[in-house]
Amino acid sequence: RADGSAEKRGPVAAVQQYGPVHAEAVTSVAALKPDLCVSGGKDKSVVVCNWRSGAVLRRFIGHEREITKVTCALDSNRVFSASRDKTVMMWELLGTSGPKQHFPGHELVVTGLAVSPDASHLCTGSRDNTVCKWDVETGERLCRAGISRNLVTHLCWVPGEPYVVQASEDKMIRIWDSRELQVAHTFPGKRHIQTCCDVSQDGHYCVSGSGGFAGEGCEATLWDLRQTRSQVREYRGHLQTTAACVFLPQGLAPGPVIATSSYDCRVKLWDQDSGGRG
Repeated sequence: RADGSAEKRGPVAAVQQYGPVHAEAVTSVAALKPDLCVSGGKDKSVVVCNWRSGAVLRRFIGHEREITKVTCALDSNRVFSASRDKTVMMWELLGTSGPKQHFPGHELVVTGLAVSPDASHLCTGSRDNTVCKWDVETGERLCRAGISRNLVTHLCWVPGEPYVVQASEDKMIRIWDSRELQVAHTFPGKRHIQTCCDVSQDGHYCVSGSGGFAGEGCEATLWDLRQTRSQVREYRGHLQTTAACVFLPQGLAPGPVIATSSYDCRVKLWDQDSGGRG
């Protein structure tokens, strides 16, 4: 633990498990509604599932290669998916089984996907070093920006703001102003690839995950998105690459909590303010 005491271990609560909804590995998961989640897999399908019952409500098939990212505006009926086939598609929960909209234009696999809180605009990022902004209704590409060596790994929209946070293989975390798709701020570079990122619901903080091996790197980093825009603290304890990080909803614990998962087969919960491990 951060305070030097031994990590507490006790009985592990039973975990509800359901039958597989994908024929191959699941590559991305996102929340659609309080009781619904969306997943994408190597089987090229996008699935909407009730996580309480495990029931599959919709299955969308249209991509030619595996799904890399899925996202949606919470409490909306629209689901977005990105794929190794270089395309992005929009699906409607209550619509037909085919895609409602296509967003083609990237030259390599699409690895970043973020939708604005009002679901009117979409930002995509790719290994082709570009970030694009799209009109959701028309499918028109509104802006395109490229930066050398900016291999995008993840995108997330800042709640209530026109800003998008981006993680990259060049070890940087960038803040894009989505209005003109220009870089508004770049945090100091880390020592390892930045694999993922998330933004707190109040829009004050960003957390990013680092690549690494044998405990070198592998940390999550908390950044301040307000006036100082500086690194706040690091969360260390994983032994391999931190593959995902997320701010948990308020009310699950006395204070704000961050969850991280890693290639070391561990999921860890962190007290955001103290850095202590749960």
